[in-house]
Amino acid sequence: MTKKEDMMLKKSIIFAGLIIFSASLCGCVALLAGAAGGAGTAYWLSEKLVQDINYPQARVLKATHNALGSLNLPVTKETTTAKTTQIISKDKDNNTIWIDLKSTTEAATRIEVRVGVKGNKTTEHDIMEKISGYL
Repeated sequence: MTKKEDMMLKKSIIFAGLIIFSASLCGCVALLAGAAGGAGTAYWLSEKLVQDINYPQARVLKATHNALGSLNLPVTKETTTAKTTQIISKDKDNNTIWIDLKSTTEAATRIEVRVGVKGNKTTEHDIMEKISGYL
């Protein structure tokens, strides 16, 4: 092998190594981005007020509408799937309110209430109390 061929081989090996190293860095960046997204989701979930109750989802939905009406919180959007209903409202400070009703069995429902991006435990508790009062 000539000296020129030897240099070309070394450069090719270095180039291939750099490509592999760069590709592995892209995976690390994706992994870090995924971990950051997961942490955001965990924070979001931890700021919800959650209560499991022994009433069917249809009854809890009616109680939720009554509670929001009595608190002067208008329903801005309602989405229903087979086992979940999400109600979105706004409070007087224009904070978004999310109420998720998840059917855990035919006779039980999980209520999840969140007010604003950071959560507002006082308002969440007031909404949950009102819903319970209409059951």
